[in-house]
Amino acid sequence: MLKKLLSFFLTVFFALNISSCKKESVQHVNFILVYLDDMGYGDIDITGSQGYSTPHIDRMSKNGIFFSHYYAPQAVCSASRAGLLTGCYPNRIGFSGAINHSSKIGINNQEETIAEILKTKGYRTAIFGKWHLGCQSQFLPLQNGFDEFYGIPYSHDMWPYHPTNKNFYPPLPLINGNDIIETNPDNSQFTTAFTEKSIDFIKRNKSTPFFIYLAHPLPHVPLAVSDNFRNKSEQGLYGDVMMEIDWSIGELVKTLEELNLDKNTLLILTSDNGPWINYGNHAGSTGGLREGKGTSFEGGQRVPCLMQWKGTIPEGLVCNKMVSGIDILPTLANIAGAKLPERKIDGVNILELMKGNTDVTPRKKFLYYYRKNSLEAVTNGEWKLVFPHPGRSYEDFVPGKDGMPGEVYENRAFDRELFDLRRDPGERYNLINSNPEIVEELEKIANEAREDLGDDITGHEGKNRRPPGKL
Repeated sequence: MLKKLLSFFLTVFFALNISSCKKESVQHVNFILVYLDDMGYGDIDITGSQGYSTPHIDRMSKNGIFFSHYYAPQAVCSASRAGLLTGCYPNRIGFSGAINHSSKIGINNQEETIAEILKTKGYRTAIFGKWHLGCQSQFLPLQNGFDEFYGIPYSHDMWPYHPTNKNFYPPLPLINGNDIIETNPDNSQFTTAFTEKSIDFIKRNKSTPFFIYLAHPLPHVPLAVSDNFRNKSEQGLYGDVMMEIDWSIGELVKTLEELNLDKNTLLILTSDNGPWINYGNHAGSTGGLREGKGTSFEGGQRVPCLMQWKGTIPEGLVCNKMVSGIDILPTLANIAGAKLPERKIDGVNILELMKGNTDVTPRKKFLYYYRKNSLEAVTNGEWKLVFPHPGRSYEDFVPGKDGMPGEVYENRAFDRELFDLRRDPGERYNLINSNPEIVEELEKIANEAREDLGDDITGHEGKNRRPPGKL
């Protein structure tokens, strides 16, 4: 009897230990989110770039997934980043435009960022690069879920040497944590420095779950590149900059592979909006899409998005389903087993698409808001209805050159237009008069949005908008 009891207890003991070991061997998933500034749809090899190559980004597409119909949350810096980090349309949380040194607003501390969501599951979090969600202390990254911050508070053209607003901006601060450690830093070192900071963070946190938000300030103007890549491309300085950014991606992937972290790390690469095309040879390419940064046409918001996660995302997958930057927060939360924010968000979980299940359609609509709160267009993923609105246009102007911007029309009167994005992604052929049933369907989406988020064009306030943080 004693032997049977001993055998029973030993069996239970080993079973419990085996179970415990299994639980401990389950790997967490790390996240690296690389957010470029003003990279256009046509600025990488797989979408037609010329005069330079992006082999490491190409490798991401071969080893993972390319989302061909990805939309930045909005077509401008601060708003886009607010949407990315909170999973909300930027206007829901009071964001529009690009915050500068004089702005008295920033991210509201009641909003939950990706970093704050992941910290509930034990993640170490860091941002290296450009923040742009408020420059006062209460709005900075360390007060909004990040353990580490090394970078700049807003765009690096917001400094005394702006090409058309000289001495309007104060010296550009470089911040470590909450402290300014330098002003007017050498922007030719940005890509290298922020990459090296990211790699160091990976090595220091290789045994714990981590989230890195690598927000490269480039290829936003003013362009700058390190000596290692200067004069390396056939396209001039813009090509040099893109080659160095591609090197950055290669260094991240190499580090993950060397540390055996590539199977449990999701790497994401995308851009905050399309190219600032009136800067001419210092701007990127829309790949043939209409208009660019600061517009709700496809060239302003449709940008490349690539994801790599070895063993989980199938290799060489192209997904043509519509997704957006606001979908990243709920997707990462789902992967990490974290709860979604308590406040309403607009993003959807796209994990099934990432795994190759293209039969699902998690995002069925997208709202193109711009300016303070103007609903300029809506889409169901196939058709896009543009509403009459005043907006930016680069057409009919000769672009600038070598860092000086060309002219741009900020208040062109756009008409009501309907485009079939499947056949006309360049938005050139207005089909408004021949598809009344499609117009009716899209008008319904727009009316629901106006009730929820408002619309300055039609005078709707919206029931569910929230204020930004204020000093």
